[in-house]
Amino acid sequence: MVAFGKKLKASRIPEWQGYYIDYKFLKKKVNRYAQQLEVGVQGHHDVLKDFSIMLDREIEKIVLFLLQQQGQLASRLSGLGELHHDVLDQPDGLKISEMEEAYRAAGNDLLRLLFFLEMNATGLRKILKKFDKRFGYKFTNYYVKTRSNHPYSQLRQMLKQVGIGAVVGAISHNLADLQNHHGSYVSIYDQPALCHPDPVVYSINAAVNKLSNSTNFLEYLGRHAFILEEDLSTPSEEDIFEQKYHFMSLILNLVNTFLYMVNTYIIVPTADDYSLSLGAAATVCGVVIGSMAVAQVFSSVYFSAWSNKSYFRPLLFSTVVLLVGNTLYALAYDLNSLPVLLIGRLFCGLGSARAVNRRYITDCVPHKLRMKASAGFVTASALGMACGPALACLFQTDFKIFNLTFNEETSPGWFMAVSWLLYLLWLWISFREPPHETETQNSLVSPEAIANAGPLVTYAMENGFMDPLLLNSKAKQHEENEEEESDDGGDDSPVKIHKSVTSITLAYRLLTPTVKVQLFVYFMLKYAMEILLAESSVITSYYFIWSTSRVAIFLACLGLTVLPVNIIVGNYISNWFEERQLLLASEIMVCIGILLSFHVLIPYSVPQYVGSALITFVSAEVLEGVNLSLLSRVMSSRLSKGTYNGGLLSTEAGTLARVIADGTITLSGYLGESWLLNATLLPSLFICITSIVATCFSYNSLY
Repeated sequence: MVAFGKKLKASRIPEWQGYYIDYKFLKKKVNRYAQQLEVGVQGHHDVLKDFSIMLDREIEKIVLFLLQQQGQLASRLSGLGELHHDVLDQPDGLKISEMEEAYRAAGNDLLRLLFFLEMNATGLRKILKKFDKRFGYKFTNYYVKTRSNHPYSQLRQMLKQVGIGAVVGAISHNLADLQNHHGSYVSIYDQPALCHPDPVVYSINAAVNKLSNSTNFLEYLGRHAFILEEDLSTPSEEDIFEQKYHFMSLILNLVNTFLYMVNTYIIVPTADDYSLSLGAAATVCGVVIGSMAVAQVFSSVYFSAWSNKSYFRPLLFSTVVLLVGNTLYALAYDLNSLPVLLIGRLFCGLGSARAVNRRYITDCVPHKLRMKASAGFVTASALGMACGPALACLFQTDFKIFNLTFNEETSPGWFMAVSWLLYLLWLWISFREPPHETETQNSLVSPEAIANAGPLVTYAMENGFMDPLLLNSKAKQHEENEEEESDDGGDDSPVKIHKSVTSITLAYRLLTPTVKVQLFVYFMLKYAMEILLAESSVITSYYFIWSTSRVAIFLACLGLTVLPVNIIVGNYISNWFEERQLLLASEIMVCIGILLSFHVLIPYSVPQYVGSALITFVSAEVLEGVNLSLLSRVMSSRLSKGTYNGGLLSTEAGTLARVIADGTITLSGYLGESWLLNATLLPSLFICITSIVATCFSYNSLY
């Protein structure tokens, strides 16, 4: 791993050298504080006070320089503006080109300023994390809370880039104005979609968006997929990605994701009727639905490990297992066997290759396409979730072929078996196995390789640092130790690259309290959604006497809300509010939806059930996107690859939630269908309130 101290020293802009955070000095002070506390020279209160004062001075130095540079850019743009009007009054092609170059030069200087700001923000985050880890304090919580919420906050000025937007706007609209000098003038403020396509404007917008965590729909969906990025991606690594990438193989992975989600939800509307047909109680549908999730808990691990060596073979094995599982599910009716039904669903769970799909995007898709591929992963999942129940309502048939029954209970199984058979043929013909590298080949990178990576600003803007600007954390222990060792070592020593996590114990050690809270939030939302979806057929049949078709349409409509909700949140809401604010608000809305779902005294009505279900489901969808986005920021970058990666951990948390939720439905069924609704909602409410409390305690660490 590249030590941050060396990275900061190598990337400093020479003429601005005195205005960077003095990371080396602050790190030495942290070590000195530790020695002074051991011998009793200073008390804890004195250390905290002294360190706070030093950080305040460093931030003030950075912010005042930032304002000075902004002022110079503003004066420069103001002068260009006066010339700008004169040039447009008497159009001259050469002068217009010179004006455009002048604005681009100002844009490049702004890029340097943004990179300066990013390096300082990263240094501040790292020194705060180092202080917390060394002394076991929650100093970051205190410091961020007191400094960011103050009306004269310099920290907010540094992290939210107050005023930079005005400079960006001036460069953008003036370049657009110059471009349109021959045609009718259209302001970018009137039609933002017609923003000037100049490369420097794109680079500036990318840098600002990364710093401020503002997002568009594509980025929001990509984060929703929870495909973690590594800290650095060198040009040589991008060449490797280009060699691995195969468009049709990516499409096959996305289709696999879509079919698996269809397979998961296509049986939900008819699971209770199938259970009754085989002589079991309707609430056994919880076991039928949940058995797939039980198997997925184990399959996610072995598929993740298998994908270290191959992608084609695990996808092939997954498809065959799903083909067998769905065939057994369909045959259970004619065999009149509940065990065969459950074994079929277990096989379907054992064929879950979502870990492989995620790993393929992480390991084989070039960085420039990864966000689009991640968004495709989420879109495929959402469409599968909606199509599954919708397809179930089409199978209102009852006939036999060769003594095999095709009705509303068995047809989903037969349909999915045929779908997986066709997918198997497509996979065999079209998938291309990418080359796999051993970890030893990538364990060391020479300083010369990094030195030849290209111009500093371009390198930073294209590859960036994916860590959040501030992160309260006691974890990443091994990363910090390696960084300290590297900082103390010679300049000619090889630079270590992150090694992937090889054991569940090490993965657990890398989970900070903040990450654990976010995983618990993910557990909560998946639990609430599974309770809502899995018991819907039983609840609506008992209270409203809904047919299978009506249940299927209801579930399909819920699924269809996923993409519109993500569009609204990704394009608008996430730009207006901080992610931590959206997280807490979404949790509260899920809690409200659960409370409104209870059957208390008054007769239970369709508007109450549908309205509360819509609030719960939509809020949970918003919460999922924000939660996974925060997880991708606060989770160790060492969990971006390898068997025990961040995607696997979040998948396991969600799958475990589904297993427990489906078990809760079945156990609550012993109380009778009249008690089922309230009995399953009580645990949801308790878990939801607990997650809200946990989020409040970790709220400041999410800044």
